[in-house]
Amino acid sequence: MTNEELMVYAEKAMEKSYSPYSKFKVGAAILGCDDKVYTGTNIENVSFGMTVCGERNAVFSAVGQGQKCFKKLALVTEADTIVTPCGACLQVLKEFADDLEVTIKWKNGIKTVTLKQLLPMAFEYDLKEGN
Repeated sequence: MTNEELMVYAEKAMEKSYSPYSKFKVGAAILGCDDKVYTGTNIENVSFGMTVCGERNAVFSAVGQGQKCFKKLALVTEADTIVTPCGACLQVLKEFADDLEVTIKWKNGIKTVTLKQLLPMAFEYDLKEGN
């Protein structure tokens, strides 16, 4: 699947955003190693700590359906400048996809980067070694 095709899924997800407080819509689409697309959007809550980002929403949806391996992520916003995933989302993505390709689309552009570029010094824990 091309980045452009994945972006269409993210744009459709963004339409479902529940963002009455920030008015900042986000759509995410993540391509699983099973070649299925899992989508998510940001869902806000009056108690801001209960808000969830679109990227984590997409990953959690995929994991809930049994997919824990990912190839690429498309992220769409209506912002005037590039908006990267937040630190929490980056760490969740790192848990499942160390080599993830991330394509970000905003009002005036598109950029593709790697997860390692966005989170060069991620927190890591070796489950096999226990450290």
